[in-house]
Amino acid sequence: MKAIKEYFTKSTGRKAKSISGFSSEFKYSGVEFEEESVILGAPEMVLKNIYNEYEDKIEEYSNQGYRVLVFGKYEGIPNGKELTGKVIPYCLIILSNPIRENTPETFKYFYEQGVDIKVISGDNPITVSKIAKQAKIENADDYIDCSRLSDDKAIENAANEYTVFGRVTPEQKRKLIRALKKQGKTVAMTGDGVNDILALKEADCSIAMASGSEAAVQASQLVLLESDFSKMPNIVKEGRRVVNNLERSGSLFLVKNIFSILTAILAISFRMRYPLTPSQISLISMFTIGIPAFLLSQIPNTDIIKGNFAKNIILKALPGGLTDTIIVAIMVTVGIYFDASVSDTSTASTILLAIVGLMVLYNISKPMNNYKFAIWIACTLGLILSMIFFKDLFALTKSMAIQAVLLCINFSIMTEPILRYITKMINWINLLLERHSKERFNN
Repeated sequence: MKAIKEYFTKSTGRKAKSISGFSSEFKYSGVEFEEESVILGAPEMVLKNIYNEYEDKIEEYSNQGYRVLVFGKYEGIPNGKELTGKVIPYCLIILSNPIRENTPETFKYFYEQGVDIKVISGDNPITVSKIAKQAKIENADDYIDCSRLSDDKAIENAANEYTVFGRVTPEQKRKLIRALKKQGKTVAMTGDGVNDILALKEADCSIAMASGSEAAVQASQLVLLESDFSKMPNIVKEGRRVVNNLERSGSLFLVKNIFSILTAILAISFRMRYPLTPSQISLISMFTIGIPAFLLSQIPNTDIIKGNFAKNIILKALPGGLTDTIIVAIMVTVGIYFDASVSDTSTASTILLAIVGLMVLYNISKPMNNYKFAIWIACTLGLILSMIFFKDLFALTKSMAIQAVLLCINFSIMTEPILRYITKMINWINLLLERHSKERFNN
């Protein structure tokens, strides 16, 4: 309407008796005057039976990527419902939707990230297809007129087969989103109009333009304040950095929690002394959790987010937590058998936890680069120096008995294969569960 107002600057001075706003279902808007009623809308919905008389001219403009509207006299009163009276066309109004220069580059980024682009519009599918081609959207020639889709099954089939959808009603937009989600896809929806609200609410991630309708903005989870879709790649990268770094940091913290809970249960169940002091746990936490987690969180991480967030954290942390519990429990039990002192057992347990913690840190930091390797080396040196120069602060034995030293060496060698095989076992169990879940979903 803004473009039409800019072109037609002279007013007739006539006053409207009633105004019918745009109907997303019947694709027109209208005004009733004293002398006559006029309507503006989609040609095939407005002209109906006489559409064939103007079809060649309309499609000529549509094939060039123009949006075509019909303006004409309506022998009736427009009320937002289906037109029943005769329409006498006055003219065709040709509008163009210029593509921003950076739009093709934006879509290229998403294709490289494995994202399927679907264009859903209430406009003529031919016009939408041409505009999609200008934006370099792949398979833009695969378009369909959704006014011909009669049931939900047809919509589900079309969602999988086509890229461009024209003449889509608000309800059909929602059904298309549902169909894509039913196929196991995570769906993000962008929109700026009232007609997009149902689909925005249905989508896993809803994105609105600030320049769009207030209702669409309120219904969306994310609003582009500059109304610039080219900002989306940066938003995606920042989101990935936050989620991936939280996942990595969460895994490091959870290792200690798993060990502490399981060890406490064992100590209570078998009436054993808890093998570590608070200061020793603080030493391990500082160099295998706190410091590395903070430093790793500063690294840009734009890897594609895969799987469930909580599940990924548990799968990464569980092998380390179980290895800590098993190796320390066996160490304490064997230490009692060899009559090792309580302080020697605590010191040996601290060393074992440090070794496992550094292995977990190395695995979580993969793929390694110079920065990550420097963090790992710094944490390793920090642990070694603290154990040498701050023994009293961390309640470490200054001189361990020979049996405790031998036990510590033997169990230190055992930590790597135990961690490796527990990791393989957990991954194998996870694959079995995922396979079973997919089979149930397919059935």
